[in-house]
Amino acid sequence: MRSTASYIRIIGFAILGYLFLNWVGSTGETSIFIEQPWLWALYGFLILFHIAVEVSVAGLEGVLYRTLKPEEKATYDERVELAKANQFKWIKDKYQASLGSKAMEEEHEIILDHDYDGIRELDNDLPPWWKYSFYATIIFAVIYLVRFEVLQDYNQDEEYEAAVAEAKIQIEEWKKTAKNLVDVNTVTLLTDASDIAAGKTIFTANCVACHKADGGGGIGPNLTDEFWILGGGIKNVFSTISEGGRDGKGMVSWKNDLKPVEMAQVASYLLSFQGTTAAEPKAAEGERWVDPEAAEANDASDETIQEISETIVDTTAVKTLINN
Repeated sequence: MRSTASYIRIIGFAILGYLFLNWVGSTGETSIFIEQPWLWALYGFLILFHIAVEVSVAGLEGVLYRTLKPEEKATYDERVELAKANQFKWIKDKYQASLGSKAMEEEHEIILDHDYDGIRELDNDLPPWWKYSFYATIIFAVIYLVRFEVLQDYNQDEEYEAAVAEAKIQIEEWKKTAKNLVDVNTVTLLTDASDIAAGKTIFTANCVACHKADGGGGIGPNLTDEFWILGGGIKNVFSTISEGGRDGKGMVSWKNDLKPVEMAQVASYLLSFQGTTAAEPKAAEGERWVDPEAAEANDASDETIQEISETIVDTTAVKTLINN
């Protein structure tokens, strides 16, 4: 395995093998090699197997070469040298053509008349790749000028704002599936059965000793009534679990023991105790908590009812005046 082609085949096999395994096995945005780390062992075995094949083929060629007669070896060597000379010939030819230069034997055709100190100047053309790249920039400039200056397409500020808006949408979509990014500002009440079941498991393992299995309270407060020491609702309960209760006599902080999603799950589960009846409920502690959003909705409903009542009264008064 001494030829350049052998190394290229190995590198190509490694790249294509990785892309193929990743394409076949991946089910989402995460690479299959992250989801199934054992595939690295399979991938490495395949590469080693390919290298072994290359070495075996090269060794077999060496054995067969030694069995040749002298004249056969000479013929074989000539073919090998010819093959090396023609290796990547198409690429070499295209590269030379892209330079736009002439062979040394043809330089007399482009020698200029003047020279200095025996130094002659050649009238070489610019390399084709340079000229075509320059032409491409001219075409691009014309299209850009017409699109953004003549037709007044979007400007940089509009492009930036559109990109930021799209990025925010993508971030919000991503956050919906990235539950461990939840915090006290973004936490919402979880209602999925799997989340409630996970919250129950966490509650049973960590909270029953103080709050009892039915939430009636013991060392800790009663979770079934409407009274809360540090506020009710998912955000307040999440904050209490995360940061702990009152200094010196409240619940300890659980943020170092539970992940954010686990705190959201157990907070959602214990809120399901609201309105239930515990076997031995502890006396109420704290203040009655009313959801601000629910209160605003009730106030809005009361205002609507009052406006309707006033309208009915006004209509009745008008009818009375007409009848009189």
